[in-house]
Amino acid sequence: MFVLGIDPGLTRCGYGVVTRAPGATNCTAHAAGTIETDPDDPIEIRLFELSRELRSLMAQYEPGTVVVERVFFQTNRRTATGVAQASGIALACAAERGCEVAQYTSNEVKLAVAGYGSATKMQVQEMVARQCGLAGPPSSPDAADALALGVCHLIGAGLRGAVRAAESAR
Repeated sequence: MFVLGIDPGLTRCGYGVVTRAPGATNCTAHAAGTIETDPDDPIEIRLFELSRELRSLMAQYEPGTVVVERVFFQTNRRTATGVAQASGIALACAAERGCEVAQYTSNEVKLAVAGYGSATKMQVQEMVARQCGLAGPPSSPDAADALALGVCHLIGAGLRGAVRAAESAR
């Protein structure tokens, strides 16, 4: 099952497609990149371009789950608005395809991937490279964050399954 991680942003939206074989400890990265929109274009055009690109990715990889970073706090209101709009587009595209949706804050991702909720971007990028067997960290920080979202979800899948099994055994 493919997991599509999305690091939402209106100017730069990172994406990463990962899988993890049953019983495997590491993940495999199948694709990663950044969708960019022109800040000089009207907002409706930028949102349309983002939705078109995300739909194309979802059609190509047919993810079972789409993981979107949950915006926990932003000091720059203008940036927060664009991130929230991009997040909404990603969530709507996932719902349109019938994908399971998961959201994690950046601290949850850092904890799962690097073992420390206050890890630096570089530490997360290095751990993503290790977890996915890459030669080095992804060149785009947005793509690295998107891969980290997918890895975070897959790392926690076993734990979520164990919790569900324990709850149903009661």
